Amino acid sequence: MLNADLHCHSKVSDGTLTPSEVAQVAFEAGVDLWALTDHDEIGGQREARAAAEALGMRYVSGVEISITWANRTVHIVGLNIDPDNPTLIDGLAATRGGRATRAEQMSEQLAAAGIPNAYEGALRYVGNPDLISRTHFARYLVEIGKCASVSDVFAKYLAEGRPGYVPHRWATLEDSVKWIRGAGGIAVVAHPGRYKFSPLEFGVLFDQFRELGGEAIEVITGSHTPEQYREYADVARQYNFLASRGSDFHGPTESRALLGKLPALPDDLTPVWSRWQ
Repeated sequence: MLNADLHCHSKVSDGTLTPSEVAQVAFEAGVDLWALTDHDEIGGQREARAAAEALGMRYVSGVEISITWANRTVHIVGLNIDPDNPTLIDGLAATRGGRATRAEQMSEQLAAAGIPNAYEGALRYVGNPDLISRTHFARYLVEIGKCASVSDVFAKYLAEGRPGYVPHRWATLEDSVKWIRGAGGIAVVAHPGRYKFSPLEFGVLFDQFRELGGEAIEVITGSHTPEQYREYADVARQYNFLASRGSDFHGPTESRALLGKLPALPDDLTPVWSRWQ
């Protein structure tokens, strides 16, 4: 089996390691085909590719684009993209643009909840200030003892309806697929099991995604349970989607799954990497 891990993050967005360090972790885990998919940012692609190729791993360029669909945040991964594509670069820059304002609003709300200086604290964890995110705030709140883990912070402070949650309108589904396809890549619905949609809403999402030119869905991911592996394998069959596999690794102590350690895709599904083998 090809050990492909096509979803992970570095310090360029909200991971804890540099692209080269993530490459080393992937290599030591036995990954054969790797993609770095930082949130709304492709600034780590050259370093990631150089590190992977120096280690003898096959590399495919990637990105994870934040979109707003049905007033909720969804993530679309782009694989085998051209990181020098100007339309993609400009679109991602526009998508990142509102993060700083949102972070300041989150800090104000956390201060009102009795946690002052959260913005300054979160900045200590940020590799790229344009990409300050809830994860950076969560690391700071763990540091000061407000919660035991990043996931606990999200549940108590940063999820919808909690005191530090501030919504943000990202790109559209149409934007994300257009940018990815325009850069020569394949669009993938990331970790669908994380979205709280009804069956009817999921049907509309998958229909629209396919109509726009989206081709793949993550089936085996660190965000899914074994039951969801089976559920989204059925979705891939129903919609004739290519199937992807990725850990959604953010760092050694913060990830639900380690790089390269997920189960294999079901044999009857067509892997997304078959498109560029």
